[in-house]
Amino acid sequence: MKDNIQLPLDDTFASKPASEETSGQEYSTGILPCQVIEELIECNDITSDKPISKGQIQPASLDLRLGNTAYRVRASFLPGPGMQVEKRLKSFKMHEIDLTHGAVLEKGCVYVIPLCEKLRLKKDVSGLVNPKSSAGRLDIFTRVISDGTLEFDTVGAGYKGPIYAEIIPLTFSVKVRTGTTLSQLRLRRGAPPPFETDMRRLHESSPLVGVPDNTEVNIKKTGVAFTVDLAGDGEDKLIGYKAKNHAGVIDVDKINYYEPLDFWDPIYKTKEKRLILDIDEFYILASKETVTVPPTHAAEMRAYDTAVGEFRVHYAGFFDPGFGYNDSHSGSRAVLEVRSHDVPFVLEDRQRVGRLVYERLTAIPNQIYGTKIGSNYQSQKLKLSKHFK
Repeated sequence: MKDNIQLPLDDTFASKPASEETSGQEYSTGILPCQVIEELIECNDITSDKPISKGQIQPASLDLRLGNTAYRVRASFLPGPGMQVEKRLKSFKMHEIDLTHGAVLEKGCVYVIPLCEKLRLKKDVSGLVNPKSSAGRLDIFTRVISDGTLEFDTVGAGYKGPIYAEIIPLTFSVKVRTGTTLSQLRLRRGAPPPFETDMRRLHESSPLVGVPDNTEVNIKKTGVAFTVDLAGDGEDKLIGYKAKNHAGVIDVDKINYYEPLDFWDPIYKTKEKRLILDIDEFYILASKETVTVPPTHAAEMRAYDTAVGEFRVHYAGFFDPGFGYNDSHSGSRAVLEVRSHDVPFVLEDRQRVGRLVYERLTAIPNQIYGTKIGSNYQSQKLKLSKHFK
């Protein structure tokens, strides 16, 4: 479902090349914008047996598509140095599933699926992968592995070869097919570290988070802090959703299709403005602050230090250039995908739960996040995934 609010600056930036923007400056290091991703596709640094569509290219990332076959495996694994994922699959796979006409991935099972896209990165270009927002909001635990890697969701500089998605539906069984996109790839040239002073300077020129009562924004080298909203701002005082344990299958390619109450229990504000997270239950909540990502930068949500509690606040962490960006500086809420581990945990209103790290792009993208390109979550508040009415 497309957004209902048209933001004037979306059209302004989306219609102008980078050279016409206020700075027009390009950098040798940073996140690669959409026009550079297009160049990498044209010169076969990113290839696929199936043509890569323009719809896959986001302002600062590329949507990755599932291939023809899913492998049900006994356990999650990393290939390790010098090992190919394909060879490790022979040791761990239980059976194969044809995805060409669609198939259901069962809740709680582990699958490895070769992706359509293959990479041939330059020696100074590396990759970082996150679940798409819509996958994270369905509690689909998905991450990417590549040959020889020791880490999930990272593609080493200069990597040449196939990439694979590991998929574990944690709450709902889901139907997918060849071409379904659950992950997105962000490419970085060089390794520019985030600096606290740079984020403070950026916040002064274009507020990164909007705090309800002008409280001082907490900015450190680890990112810009945000908190959880358990007070609500609507008449019904809705503050979140808790996933039902025994709901039906969700076809991830059906948009604006499912009734929310068939899959979710609404959560309303309490007198104490707190919420007790049950162990291994899945919640959708929202940040207290609004978030803005200027066209010059991209952002990533990172889970807060476990020293504040054994809970995870997100799976999908990429925020594209232009998210929440408008001439009224109103921003958009960050939706939180919350799961408590080991013990029940009490969340309080305005409790700090995570940080956003901003990173400069090598150039302003030719298109930014927003209604102009059909982005689903611009100007959002508390919102379920695009699959629900």
